[in-house]
Amino acid sequence: MRKILVIEDEALVRANILEILEAGGEFNAIGAENGKIGVRLAKEHLPDLILCDIMMPELDGYGVLNELRTDSATAAIPFIFLTARADRTDIRQGMNLGADDYLTKPFRRSELLGVVATRLEKQVAVQHQYKTQQMRLMASVQQLEERLNYLIHYDSLTNLPNQQLLQQRLQQLLLQADHHQKQVPILSLDLDRFNRINETLGHAVGDQLLKAVATRLIQSVGGDASTIARLNGDQFVIVLPPGEDNWAAAEGAQLILNALSQRFVLSGHEIFITACIGIAVYPDNGRDLSMLLQHADAALSHAREKGGNHFQFYTPQINGYFSKTLALEASLHYALERSEFQVYYQPQVDFKTGLISGAEALLRWNHPQWGFVSPADFIPLAEQTGMIVPIDQWVLESVCTQLAEWQSRGLPPLRIAVNLSGRQFHHSNLCENVVRILTETGINPCYLDLELTERIIVQRVEENITTLKQLKALGIQISIDDFGTGYSSLNYLKQFPFDTLKIDRCFVSNIANDSKNAAITTAMIQMAHSLNLKVIAEGVETEAEFAFLKQSQCDEMQGYLFSRPLPKQDFENLLLSGKSLKVSN
Repeated sequence: MRKILVIEDEALVRANILEILEAGGEFNAIGAENGKIGVRLAKEHLPDLILCDIMMPELDGYGVLNELRTDSATAAIPFIFLTARADRTDIRQGMNLGADDYLTKPFRRSELLGVVATRLEKQVAVQHQYKTQQMRLMASVQQLEERLNYLIHYDSLTNLPNQQLLQQRLQQLLLQADHHQKQVPILSLDLDRFNRINETLGHAVGDQLLKAVATRLIQSVGGDASTIARLNGDQFVIVLPPGEDNWAAAEGAQLILNALSQRFVLSGHEIFITACIGIAVYPDNGRDLSMLLQHADAALSHAREKGGNHFQFYTPQINGYFSKTLALEASLHYALERSEFQVYYQPQVDFKTGLISGAEALLRWNHPQWGFVSPADFIPLAEQTGMIVPIDQWVLESVCTQLAEWQSRGLPPLRIAVNLSGRQFHHSNLCENVVRILTETGINPCYLDLELTERIIVQRVEENITTLKQLKALGIQISIDDFGTGYSSLNYLKQFPFDTLKIDRCFVSNIANDSKNAAITTAMIQMAHSLNLKVIAEGVETEAEFAFLKQSQCDEMQGYLFSRPLPKQDFENLLLSGKSLKVSN
């Protein structure tokens, strides 16, 4: 039954209104003889409608309405003024305060009931609309909560769990594994050379590839007991079901590598990729996600060093290896400013005269605590971290400065070969730097020889040709190193403006007894000469190798047979001696 509060100071009028309202049995009518009592009863009973006289002592109708509208509990109750005056000013004042309607006294029974019914119907409609809006709002809030929960726990690109959800699931899985005394393998996966996809085909294709990789991972090892997550970039983590030994982890890793090695066709591009996987096993390699991921990543790095498409289990030895690597990297950051690098020179010998015709500049790192660090240890690290660029710059400046000093002192003109890393060669201001160094040192450019490996030049071919032509225009010599160890193609030798081809040690070694190496080396020398290229053989260590190369008309040679790499002063003394390094045969 609807409750209606009637606030009227005239007793007869109030009683008449109460009687009319209660006559039909639809309403429970409550009477109040003044404004203050009306406010109290309104807050106490929270009626569905209030009828209120305007002209009352102490607290008039306007005061009642104002007080009720400022209270959140009564603010929305429909309010109808009863007034003996139909003055527009009074009506406007009441409406401005928030009244819903007004009724002019005296009024007929039908008028009163009609106004009350109309206002209650509108209130029902308003309440229904309000409830509908509330339901929609709640549904919207629920959707937002679900979306937020998804974003907190899932990767938006691949729809795989992210690290937070991975953490939650792993905690539950580890409890089960402890209860059943089983192991849990954690696989950390990284795609090989994924950046090249983004650089050459664009990030849109890269994103498509990541989604396709996620699908293949699910198809390979996905299941109710497995969790496949994407952490960032091209790094994925796979948690396999608990097991008794490492066999299932190895099998799962191989299944993944096999699946990813199959071709992808994305946006009209045929793409082949490989991946590396590092595996850590709970509880032997860690008891929480952080430690397990750290050890799985260490194993991943170790797998990556073997080349693409490998997996590796974590061992304590790997941890020791990477601890040393981290220490090496930290020291490498300071090696330049602490002047720990040195340039050594290995002579290159003209086989006809036995005299030194040039030299290759080789970087050496003399660490104050560890002594000489092998280039095989620090050069790859410098390339991975990007520190190779300032190091290459220092070597180039040091060699050119040394050449200028030797020339100023009247030493015989000498060509020095400087190795360029891929990062340095593809640096945007390479040519500007070379011009600056040549200008500052004043050396003749023809005595500077820049060496590039085959692996560097086969990437961005058109761009590389342009860069090499710009360097050649300066008068610099250009050599291709390690030819035949990578993508070997005559087409490269014809396209690029090389002056010299260097034959790698792997072909020279035991050449007198290895018929295949002998045939390959002879063919390379003949091919290079047909293209008017000079040939230098590296790693010559025996008289038999020297004899074969001499017979094959190899122009120059370098190796321990003639001299190991020498510090600056020792090399200078060798030059000044004029000593012939020819080996008689």
